[in-house]
Amino acid sequence: MLADLFPSPTLGRYLAKLFVTRIIGVLFLLVIVLQMLDLLSESGKILAWKGNGEPELWHYVTLRIPQLIARFLPYAVLLATLFTFWPLNHNSEIIAMRAAGLSAHQILAPLLLSAVALSVASFGFNERVVTRASATLKAWEAAKYGPIPTDPSVRANIYLPDGPNILAAGSMTGEGTNVTMTDVTWYRRDAAGMVLEQVRSPAARYAGPGWLLTDPVRFDVAATAQTKLPGMVVAQAVTPTQVVIAKVDPDRESLFQLGRSIETLKASGRRTSELEGKWWHKLSGPLSALLMPLLGSVAAFGLARSGQLLVRAVVGMALGFAYFVVDNAALAMGNFGGYPPLIAAWAPFLLFALLGATVLVRTEE
Repeated sequence: MLADLFPSPTLGRYLAKLFVTRIIGVLFLLVIVLQMLDLLSESGKILAWKGNGEPELWHYVTLRIPQLIARFLPYAVLLATLFTFWPLNHNSEIIAMRAAGLSAHQILAPLLLSAVALSVASFGFNERVVTRASATLKAWEAAKYGPIPTDPSVRANIYLPDGPNILAAGSMTGEGTNVTMTDVTWYRRDAAGMVLEQVRSPAARYAGPGWLLTDPVRFDVAATAQTKLPGMVVAQAVTPTQVVIAKVDPDRESLFQLGRSIETLKASGRRTSELEGKWWHKLSGPLSALLMPLLGSVAAFGLARSGQLLVRAVVGMALGFAYFVVDNAALAMGNFGGYPPLIAAWAPFLLFALLGATVLVRTEE
């Protein structure tokens, strides 16, 4: 079967080399340009924190680049497909391959094999690098680019109900009963939801039960009076487990971590359809790189002298970008409960895979 798909190893290596080098070049250009634009918008916020300077700017870049690579890799594969096939078609190399007896499937096979390897590498990169970078960057952003949190378990913007009351925290670190929260605010409210008093504290730790506030300051709304307290235990109904599952961000958790979080949420009776869709998309998302050669192959076939080469390239690009639009729309529908999570994550991939295969078969005919 391999001999049927790759009748000429030399030609297969030539096509794969062209494809991979163009992916690297396009991805490098996209990441550099987008990183520069992003750094221009964020550098003022980073330098606004006293003591931050050039090292912090470079640290931000190292955290942001993995996110940009993961997000724009499929776009780079799509553009690389067009930049590979356009010159081959324009210089009649595709015609020479067809005249030598190669089918459209055989011409496309080296690119698809390269895309499979790239999808596997992308999945591993997302799991090992992107999730950790996202966790640290989001916690750093929540701290307004102050002291950089190095713990990958850091969670930001915690918001928990305590009966009619509210317990909020800027960030949380630790696991089990060793959970520690910073920038804590506890709001005591009446049955109508009106805030009666507000207690602020720089930190809180689990007191079993309740949370012991460090150096709390109480503000009485009715008396408009502020009072410093030696110590105070609040939110006795809130457990560390509730704190851990209150803020599940799929972008900062690996596939297995997110799976455990979903099981915990299900056990507590929480709705998990949005997270389940993101869980499935962690598998289907990297495979989008496999679709791009299939969708962009419309630019490879057809006579260049017919004057439709540009039209074919535009059609290939339109098919690729249409996939991203449909994929995002399906995920949004899944988040609202319109689609089951499995359908929301996989339906766009299967739909465009069939579309690309149909175009290729029609080309073969």
